[in-house]
Amino acid sequence: MRDGRSVLVLSGPHDVTADVVLRLLAERRVPVARFDPGTDVHTGAVLTASYERGGQRGTLRTATREIDMAGIRSVWVRRPSPYEGPSGLSDQDRRFAAAQALWGAGGILASLPCAHYVNHPWRNRTAESKPAQLVAAEGCGFHVPATVITNDPCAARRFVARQARGVVYKPLWNTPYRVDGRPHSVWVRRVDADEITDAVSVCPHLFQEEVVKAFDVRVTAVGGRLFGTRIDSPEVDWRHRQDLMTCASIDVPAAVARAIAAYLAAFGLVYGAFDFAVTSADVWHFLECNPNGQWAWQPAEITAAIAHAIADQLERGPES
Repeated sequence: MRDGRSVLVLSGPHDVTADVVLRLLAERRVPVARFDPGTDVHTGAVLTASYERGGQRGTLRTATREIDMAGIRSVWVRRPSPYEGPSGLSDQDRRFAAAQALWGAGGILASLPCAHYVNHPWRNRTAESKPAQLVAAEGCGFHVPATVITNDPCAARRFVARQARGVVYKPLWNTPYRVDGRPHSVWVRRVDADEITDAVSVCPHLFQEEVVKAFDVRVTAVGGRLFGTRIDSPEVDWRHRQDLMTCASIDVPAAVARAIAAYLAAFGLVYGAFDFAVTSADVWHFLECNPNGQWAWQPAEITAAIAHAIADQLERGPES
């Protein structure tokens, strides 16, 4: 089957969140192909790009269809698998194959000149940097808690001692971590100065003034559309025990909406999942923005609205 003006979804075959949007696009009769470049290039998919007069041309052939990459209207960079290389090779060869797939397949898919990206993978990577987020958030007018990133234990202790409201520790990246051979999540947690040991010197750590919050808010931004969810939870990090949280729709204040628009523009993002801690005085403190954050866990009416907004972006394609 050869498709024109397709939507390309970069994600694994068991991504149920992607399925929600794919069903909407199918109802609208928008041709869609799902492709997981981190694994599919090693398991039968064929990706070819040529560079001659007239720019890049190419095709993507999967088990079910062949796509002219010049005809791809939109690319949804949803949750592609890491580039790890095929099994059965030596460690060295596997690392080599993984790197070639990242820079080859990944580079081709990030260089489609007529496609609308939600979001472009290079912009996602830039926007995932916590230091870059903090700088952009300040510049865009958000309230940002005092923060230090350091591998100096003394500097970390001094920072903690200065914060009257307390301090939390946050990982700079969601790095896979195992304890006794089992996956272990590193959550945001409170930390005291006497807990900070010389082990901090091994790598940079992020410490941030704790916001005395009344509740949390997740704002999911899709283009110019904002979907606010109030989160009430007894946990410092509401993700830790989602069975304890309750959620409800909430309006986004105009000043916060303007700051979100400026932030998206600063990073060139179409989509962003913003987290805020809101005080009893209704001050919204920026915590982070995940440029590829999950959204289907929210109340059904909000999840449905976000799915339709993403489908609208993908169906629309590039602006003329």
